[in-house]
Amino acid sequence: MTLRRAAWILVGLAALGLVLFLARRPVAPTPPSGAVAIGGPFQLTDQSGRGVDQRLLKGKWSAVFFGYTFCPDVCPTTLQTLAMAQHGLGARARDFQVVFVTVDPARDTPAQLKAYLSSDSFPKGAIGLTGTTDQVAAITRAYGVYFQKQGTGPDYSVNHSSAIYLMNPKGAYDSVISAGLTPDQTKDALLKAMNGGSNPS
Repeated sequence: MTLRRAAWILVGLAALGLVLFLARRPVAPTPPSGAVAIGGPFQLTDQSGRGVDQRLLKGKWSAVFFGYTFCPDVCPTTLQTLAMAQHGLGARARDFQVVFVTVDPARDTPAQLKAYLSSDSFPKGAIGLTGTTDQVAAITRAYGVYFQKQGTGPDYSVNHSSAIYLMNPKGAYDSVISAGLTPDQTKDALLKAMNGGSNPS
């Protein structure tokens, strides 16, 4: 056997060994195809003028809903539904909070949010969040929320998505609750999540 042929055999064996080594290495799992991360860090201001971040979502189940105080229909209806669902939770309501994030920071100041959420027909202890245009844009991107200003002048409207994002007490995404459910259906979805079930997203 010539030295050249021996050298090629050794190279081939080394290459085969490398292939077998790589094949036997554990492969890190990849996220499911189409999976979308919902939520993440944010910096906003609550209705008392206090700066808050994503730690606000820890310790309780949080129904995060995006809207605006001048909304004529979907927002007040959804907040009323959440209020009735909250009441239906009974003692479990202490483990639940509603977080209303404006998509209209130009008009929804902390004072405006405070006055709006003080309605007796809205969830008790609801937290209103606003911020700069960039801050609001950042949290809507994190949650995959659509919104678009319509019209000009002081009476403009804002088209926006209406899903309710349920976050668990660790501040992580659990599921989406449709804004079109009845109060009882919403309460049942909340209890299912609280009791360890997962709602369809």
